[in-house]
Amino acid sequence: MDDSAPAVRPGGIVGVLAVAGIVAALMQTLVVPFIGEMPRLLHTTASNASWVVTATLLAGAVSIPVTGRLGDLLGKRTMLLACAAPLIAGSVVCALAGSVIPMIIGRGLQGLGMGMVPLGISALRELLPPERLGSAIALISASMGIGGALGMPIAAAVAEHASWRVLFWGSSALSVLIAVLIWRLVPPTPPQARGRLDVPGALGLGTALVCLLLGVSKGADWGWASATTLGLLAAAAVLLPAWAWWELRTAEPLVDLRVTVRRQVLFTNLASVLVGCAMYAQALIVMQLLQLPGATGYGLGQSMLAAGLWMAPSGLTMMAVSPLGAKLSAAAGPKVTLGAGSLVIALGYGSSTVLMGSTWGLLVITVICNAGVGLAYGAMPALIMSAVPASETASANGFNTLMRSIGTTVSAAVVGVVLAEMTTSMGGHVLPSEAGFRASMLFGCGVALLAAAVTLAIPGRPARPPAKHAAPAGRPARSAA
Repeated sequence: MDDSAPAVRPGGIVGVLAVAGIVAALMQTLVVPFIGEMPRLLHTTASNASWVVTATLLAGAVSIPVTGRLGDLLGKRTMLLACAAPLIAGSVVCALAGSVIPMIIGRGLQGLGMGMVPLGISALRELLPPERLGSAIALISASMGIGGALGMPIAAAVAEHASWRVLFWGSSALSVLIAVLIWRLVPPTPPQARGRLDVPGALGLGTALVCLLLGVSKGADWGWASATTLGLLAAAAVLLPAWAWWELRTAEPLVDLRVTVRRQVLFTNLASVLVGCAMYAQALIVMQLLQLPGATGYGLGQSMLAAGLWMAPSGLTMMAVSPLGAKLSAAAGPKVTLGAGSLVIALGYGSSTVLMGSTWGLLVITVICNAGVGLAYGAMPALIMSAVPASETASANGFNTLMRSIGTTVSAAVVGVVLAEMTTSMGGHVLPSEAGFRASMLFGCGVALLAAAVTLAIPGRPARPPAKHAAPAGRPARSAA
């Protein structure tokens, strides 16, 4: 057997890649307990401090398609190690930061490491025997939710009992550990594609995404009718078609749009946007309900640490249902698993009509919703990888992860608008009203039902991955098979 045979230590490979995904996802929620204190800690304004969160979102969205394509060109293991470098550097920069600019730079570097999850999923196709692939994909897909859910109580505990810098020193140590484990336990993965990185395509997509996500995520702060917001959204509306025009005409595109418009890939990505939207809405709603004062009549008066602990089981639920999702996909196909997951999410939101008034009720809501998310997230990479050539596995998974991120950004914007418009006054403070929270729950339910409907358009049988051709438009056409 070859020294780099992928099936030598499948358990160790899956464990390392799952932990890598959890650590990468942890970076997104690390600073949430500190957001209110950031202006004081960094001697800045609340508006400037909000960039500590936005920087990670933007850096991750821009870098994931690029790291995915480089994974196909250079090898997934190589790029997994490369993604660990900005996680380490960003954590150290944040730990040493004394003002807002270094903190934003560090958080941006941490965002560059978010490509670990789609890279890890893509690497499984090369490193595992077919019989282990489904369950491993489901577990690593769930790692994003696990990391996000566990990050909140961990960060809150540190916020209450230690310096905030401890949090970043801890994340830097975890990132170093992950890099060492990948180096020691993950076998080399040879490049699956030839050519070079589409730099104009990367710059075009990155610029368009920054305009789109910045406009959507900051629209509520700047004003939806402000010149800045409208200008950014208009720029995105111009840049995205221009980028698509370029991708269809270049010989070595960053994202092969001819593959992404195949029915199975297109509708899986569309469902991914909707599931990402539904997943994030309940996290935003429940965390606020848990912490609002009990005197409101609907708030539950929990501390940040207690609220994080109430949310933690939902992330663990995603890990628990991943084997079930893999079995369902093996028996009925990943399309069925994606549709079932979307319906379970809708059921979780629907249960809020009677369960929203207590901590235990909110726990049940989040557990049901995240069980559905675990099923859906585990099915998406399976659908994508069964419809794309091996030379584009990482690129296609990276693009799918980007679709989920766009969904979460849209969700944050919509829920933010609903809660800002439906308010009540208490003690001279304006707070989101109970009606606003219930309307936001209905939004999440509707989005999840729409995701289930979109799933019906996915072909019943996995598509055969098309042969890879490199001819741009105007040259011999690529195979449509």
